[in-house]
Amino acid sequence: MVSLLKTGGAMFARHFAFLLFVTILMSAQARAQAWEDVDPAVAGWSVERLEAARLQSKKLKPTALMIVQDGRVIARWGDTSRKVNMASVRKSLLSALYGIAVADGWIDLSSTLAELGIDDTAPRLTQEEKTATVRDLLMSRSGIYHPAAHETADIKRKRPARGSHPPGSFWFYNNWDFNTLGTIYRQQTGEDIFASFQNRIARPVGMEDFSLRDGRYALEKVSEHPAYPLQLSARDAARFGQLFLNAGKWGGRQIIPEAWVEESTTPYSQAKRIRQGYGYMWWTLPEDPWGPHAFYASGYGGQIIAVVPSKRLVVVQTVDLKQNASGVRTSAFIDVMKAITSASP
Repeated sequence: MVSLLKTGGAMFARHFAFLLFVTILMSAQARAQAWEDVDPAVAGWSVERLEAARLQSKKLKPTALMIVQDGRVIARWGDTSRKVNMASVRKSLLSALYGIAVADGWIDLSSTLAELGIDDTAPRLTQEEKTATVRDLLMSRSGIYHPAAHETADIKRKRPARGSHPPGSFWFYNNWDFNTLGTIYRQQTGEDIFASFQNRIARPVGMEDFSLRDGRYALEKVSEHPAYPLQLSARDAARFGQLFLNAGKWGGRQIIPEAWVEESTTPYSQAKRIRQGYGYMWWTLPEDPWGPHAFYASGYGGQIIAVVPSKRLVVVQTVDLKQNASGVRTSAFIDVMKAITSASP
């Protein structure tokens, strides 16, 4: 018995030592992954204009706003570690996963819904609707106007009639397309969306707050394709934006194919928003005043991840709608971003 106790004690001690080592290692990794803050004045920013932008932003009552240039934090205000529902930003996150899956040969953008066996609840898809391709859905040009989960009242009201536009011919911001892309991703890769995001993007770029518990599937009776809402903190969302600013690279590793970053953030449609375009579940901005190839992910209530390559800049805004029920209009954020870029060197 004494021998067993000694043996058990030794095993416990070794186990405890191992757990302590892992804890210390994880703590060291977390510290290594923390954002670096810099003095904006030293970085060449106009402190006066930056303060004016901060005051303009604070009036909108965001949960957090974070400005990153050259991979370093120029300024941040609010709670950048607080996780909020990113709403339609989820679509740009899935677009990034599609880039990886396409490169790995799991998904062919030219595949039709008929070839993939995709349908929906009654009234089911027509043969013409099933000719829509994966690329059509990514561009929100499927021509399929079936009811979908997580649709806003505005989308329901404006949704075109079934069969009114052939696949590929007309742009309409369509949750059916976005949700069905989630189904196709899970079907073709055999992976859960949130596990994929954690393993293929969040961990490689060192996100500090995201966990699998931050994603869920939202299924409604109107469709068999669930939405996939997800929570992020501002500081983790900024890493995602920085990954795209880096053309898909992080720490020397190509996380998302560079060609996909370019392709997915190229405008293929003129959106309803003045002078803005739409790529593969990304919004695009005009060259004046943003310079070439500026783009952003946008979610209801003011969730934004904006990337301005000409300024080597990432700007993130989050809004907890439980605290600010009215949210922040995208146009108001754009005005703040103009003020921010005017302060930039």
